[in-house]
Amino acid sequence: MNLIQRIFIGIVFCCSSSYGADDGVHLFMLSGQSNMARMEPNKVFTPSVEKHFGKENVVVVKVAKGGQPIRRWDKKWSVTGDQDPKQIGDLYENLIKATKEALAGRKIKTATFIWMQGERDAKDSLSDLYEQSFLGILDQIRTDLSFDELHYVIGRLSDNGIGKAQWDRMREIQVKLADASPLGEWVNTDDLNDGVHSKTGKTLKNDLHYTVEGYDILARRYVEKAIKLIEK
Repeated sequence: MNLIQRIFIGIVFCCSSSYGADDGVHLFMLSGQSNMARMEPNKVFTPSVEKHFGKENVVVVKVAKGGQPIRRWDKKWSVTGDQDPKQIGDLYENLIKATKEALAGRKIKTATFIWMQGERDAKDSLSDLYEQSFLGILDQIRTDLSFDELHYVIGRLSDNGIGKAQWDRMREIQVKLADASPLGEWVNTDDLNDGVHSKTGKTLKNDLHYTVEGYDILARRYVEKAIKLIEK
């Protein structure tokens, strides 16, 4: 190997090492109510994105709580009636705090918001307020992370409540939100709630919650959509 070849290889090595150190991580923020809370990222989601992007290049954060309305993520929700003002946007604040701690100062290369929520708002007849609140949450994330190109994947409500006006409206809004931007996608969950319950072992049919296998399938669908968005 002559001197010129050694210099060239040295330059390539230095540039490659610098690029890898400064290029940033792929951030995945998972949040929502019970069907997100019951999905275990370490089973399917995290291993899949780590396999694709490299373990050192991925940060996965999950903050979810069953039975919660979207106002617990929307900091600008107008407090009315007997709603607790302390719960307006509080789960969002937990999510952002956990995200920043997990990043530990590392640069973000891509950011993807993985969302499974809406059952509670449909049941509370609040579907008409949902679109504005969800868009507000996306704005909050962009601002708090100082990162504009935020991808998002929405899990559409299942067929559990089909035929009920508010439930059907929520499904339409979720698809609309995903289709409205090249940064958005949605996943189908209609086939995830038939079979064996993830906790009780009972047989389910169009249940509110999903089967053991259903949560793993949901995770795989999220991964596929997220990778599609990232690699467009």
